[in-house]
Amino acid sequence: MSDQDAVPQTPQTDRPTANAMRRALKRARDGVALDVTEAAVLLQARGADLDDLTASAARVRDAGLEAAGRPGVITYSKSVFIPLTRLCRDKCHYCTFVTVPGKLRRAGHGMFMSPDEVLDVARKGAELGCKEALITLGDKPEDRWPEAREWLDAHGYDDTIAYVRAISIRILEETGLLPHLNPGVLSWTDFQRLKPVAPSMGMMLETTAERLWSEPGMPHHGSPDKEPAVRLRVLEDAGRSSVPFTSGLLIGIGETYEERAESLFALRRTARSYHGIQELIIQNFRAKPDTAMRGMPDAELDDLVATVAVARHIMGPSGNLQAPPNLVDGEYTRLIGAGIDDWGGVSPVTIDHVNPEKPWPKLEELSEQSAQAGFELRERLCVYPEFVTRGEPWLDPRLLPHVRALADPETGLAIADAPVVGRPWQEPDEGYVAASGRTDLHRTIDTEGRTSDRRDDFDEVYGDWEALREQAAPGMVPSRIDGDVREALAVAADDPTKLTDDQALALLHADGPALDALCAIADDIRRTVNGDDVTYIVTRNINFTNVCYTGCRFCAFAQRRTDADAYTLSLDQVADRAQQAWDVGAVEVCMQGGIHPDLPGTAYFDIAKAVKERVPGMHVHAFSPMEVVNGATRTGLSIREWLTAAREAGLDSIPGTAAEILDDEVRWILTKGKLPTATWIEVIKTAHELGIRSSSTMMYGHVDQPRHWLGHLRTLAGIQQETGGFTEFVTLPFIHTNAPVYLAGIARPGPTTRDNRAVTAMARILLHPHIPNIQTSWVKLGTEGAAEMLRSGANDLGGTLMEETISRMAGSSYGSYKSVKDLTAVADAAGRPAKPRTTLYGTVPEERVRAAAASDGHLPELLPVLED
Repeated sequence: MSDQDAVPQTPQTDRPTANAMRRALKRARDGVALDVTEAAVLLQARGADLDDLTASAARVRDAGLEAAGRPGVITYSKSVFIPLTRLCRDKCHYCTFVTVPGKLRRAGHGMFMSPDEVLDVARKGAELGCKEALITLGDKPEDRWPEAREWLDAHGYDDTIAYVRAISIRILEETGLLPHLNPGVLSWTDFQRLKPVAPSMGMMLETTAERLWSEPGMPHHGSPDKEPAVRLRVLEDAGRSSVPFTSGLLIGIGETYEERAESLFALRRTARSYHGIQELIIQNFRAKPDTAMRGMPDAELDDLVATVAVARHIMGPSGNLQAPPNLVDGEYTRLIGAGIDDWGGVSPVTIDHVNPEKPWPKLEELSEQSAQAGFELRERLCVYPEFVTRGEPWLDPRLLPHVRALADPETGLAIADAPVVGRPWQEPDEGYVAASGRTDLHRTIDTEGRTSDRRDDFDEVYGDWEALREQAAPGMVPSRIDGDVREALAVAADDPTKLTDDQALALLHADGPALDALCAIADDIRRTVNGDDVTYIVTRNINFTNVCYTGCRFCAFAQRRTDADAYTLSLDQVADRAQQAWDVGAVEVCMQGGIHPDLPGTAYFDIAKAVKERVPGMHVHAFSPMEVVNGATRTGLSIREWLTAAREAGLDSIPGTAAEILDDEVRWILTKGKLPTATWIEVIKTAHELGIRSSSTMMYGHVDQPRHWLGHLRTLAGIQQETGGFTEFVTLPFIHTNAPVYLAGIARPGPTTRDNRAVTAMARILLHPHIPNIQTSWVKLGTEGAAEMLRSGANDLGGTLMEETISRMAGSSYGSYKSVKDLTAVADAAGRPAKPRTTLYGTVPEERVRAAAASDGHLPELLPVLED
């Protein structure tokens, strides 16, 4: 039997025993958390058992509505359905939405709806009071269909996502409808591109049953975007990006009850971790003619009702549950009784293009049926009320005027009679923001400290701490291994490039005399490569804002705009600080900041220009890969285009920060919303290809293990062999004191001295001969610690800094400034001479050396000279 005429067979399972059903129903009635086995039993409840189950589910729903401040309310969204393209690279066996280019041509349609066609539908919806534009399309059609690629090229779009972004802006500006995007599988970067143009997005999980994707004849076979692991990653990336997200199940496609229960628990795990799942849709399979699954029986109504009720118990009172009203043959009361609180999108203008044979019910009928069940039908927006009232970081500032024009500020629900008219979509404030907040923090962090050890939204902003504890448990106590350290030391001394991963891992675990021998080998390599000079740079850090909503759990620097320690520097203040640095001998400013929601993507260009215009000779070392991606996605430019524009504005090199550990296993514990490993690598490689050099870094000693350090160093060496663009490798020991992930009891209290020596030595060994400079961080380790690292393979002390806020906010006790004499003293402690350098490790002009010497030791009195 071919995939084209396959009817999936659901594996037969035994009906649950009466005792098993009684126990599971009692646990549901008592509000006890269910497990997968109990949920699978309850999914099979029928008759009186189903009545019992739905009654307890309805009580859970009612408690949630009461807590949300809308008791007795069931919601819907008044929408238009816009099928932007019906081409898709997938081949789902039940789908009639997707078609092929030939059929579109014969019907007189383009490969995509044109902007005029889209706006015509949206305007008709606006005239009738619709507030949502549901944009649905196939996954990445250009990857399968040359005709789709040709259409995009002809209309000036790099990919389908670029067209989705552009048409969403036009809908906002020209009609006033709010886009809700269903473009299928999205990457983390795609979310950054689309978040500024859509208040909410969605993608059905459908099922986590891998066999329905991997086995021939199953519904998702031949569909790369239906792999469960891929779809779960999309849900997690949506949560990491703080995107209000809709998901759900498609039931009756061949899954077992156990598999369906597992799918619900997978959705709950994501909802717990990120608090970003705004609703779950429980959709029943309906067989359609002209599909491979036309012979599959429809999912039964009892099956749908039981699944809704079990979903309600699993998701709890705060979950929002929807069942499409056009797929239930008028059985509205049963679904309300099972625990739904929403009817989804209902359109007075367009058909349901996914289920065209099933018309939407009229709103009057839906209202009447809801009233008969004791509920008032109220209109919501595409983004749920909870996220409307939460505001940042869930709604991008560029969308706030559009959402607020249609939302009741008290309830977050839609204002039913609000005029739906286009409004400008633009960068916040049309430019760089003005100075605000505690702009003297770079100075007072050393004298007055931070206002408190944590933000007052500590329990919400970083996700679910309990879920993270479970995820992080393996990294709390680094494992130790028994390897042949003596053999590994011999290989390292003879030819470090021949070390196997097992040998390298044994050395990363070395201690005692073996660690001393390792550091001696690393120091010998350092002497051969760099000589005895300990290099340093006269530089000034300028952290231009600490307002950030990314949710990095290791970061004590980030503040909300309303927090007491929040600040943002003006362009003049940035330029003034660069001028001050130049006057006292600096050759570089290192500039990084939080991901401030009000800063436009062009703000980074403005910052670089401000420095170059004031101090043309200053090297601008600025903008981490996270900031690069933020700038690119906000401007709609590619990473390459954005970096090119930044270079033209004055950017000279970029810091290789935001790396932390280049392993997503660790990365997604450390940070909620920062860029994934693959994107960090993409930014760095692109910068190097453009001739923009970068440093490289690793932050260690938190929830990581030596195997992660090894992988990280191997990754950096591989990039360097390909691009040659790294100037140095910087070790960044984790500062735990005020780090949220430590305060929550998840991370270790930073690395040990043994860890610091082993990492420094192995960085020298594993990166040899590709990255010649290894830098240690005095601001994190202090004078004695930095001197020890200079004896363990490091050759560079970094910079004078002049101001340093990030580590100090985290609790570092080693100050924010080291004079040239101080840095020379560190080198002296290691028995070596000190030598100034430029960012690219070149010779410092004599005039700069004299300027630094003339002001050295007076710097604390000279800074700041600003009247903030």
